[in-house]
Amino acid sequence: MVFRVLNRGVGRRKIFYKDRDYAAFERILESTLETVPLRLLSYCLMPNHWHLLLWPGKDGELARFMQRLTITHVRRWQEHYHESGWGHLYQGRFKSFPVQEDEHFLTVARYVERNALRANRVEQAEDWQWSSLWRRQSGSPQERRILSEWPVARPSDWIPRVNRPEAKAELDALHTAISRGQPFGSEQWQQRTARQLRLESSFRPRGRPRKAAANAKEK
Repeated sequence: MVFRVLNRGVGRRKIFYKDRDYAAFERILESTLETVPLRLLSYCLMPNHWHLLLWPGKDGELARFMQRLTITHVRRWQEHYHESGWGHLYQGRFKSFPVQEDEHFLTVARYVERNALRANRVEQAEDWQWSSLWRRQSGSPQERRILSEWPVARPSDWIPRVNRPEAKAELDALHTAISRGQPFGSEQWQQRTARQLRLESSFRPRGRPRKAAANAKEK
């Protein structure tokens, strides 16, 4: 099952200050893939957060991969910036949600690879070097090697599609999935996957339950 994964710097602090920081993370990403060989489908690194689209092959693989990736990155980052023992780099455990392997997958991949353009860091999404879109389009064979084939065919107009703005409804649905860890797919697939992964709570209303009208009225 495919998962979209996100983590941010604590307090939205920067994780990447310079090109060497991005390149160092990509090297850690590559070495982690050699140790825990799940499939990396898409990614985008931003100054204070990153997005990964991962396809584990068996139970527990995603957690092992993410643990190794983040622990290695935090240790090397703190050593480089002489901040060992100064507190956390990340806001906490990574956030993730499962993605249906159909058009919903393409929606999430587009969201991931469009991230730098959406943040106005480039004029074309493929110009952001620290992403799978750039790596697949402009990287060397060695650089492209870490990217796996998608579970669905990549459309022939993929780059123009990524460069087009998303509809508000599409963004709202994705933001809900991100904030709640809610499966992203058709309604039937969402419910089935929520039961399978014990994510039923991601569909429950948040906040305190409303009191009955009679109890809410002042006597």
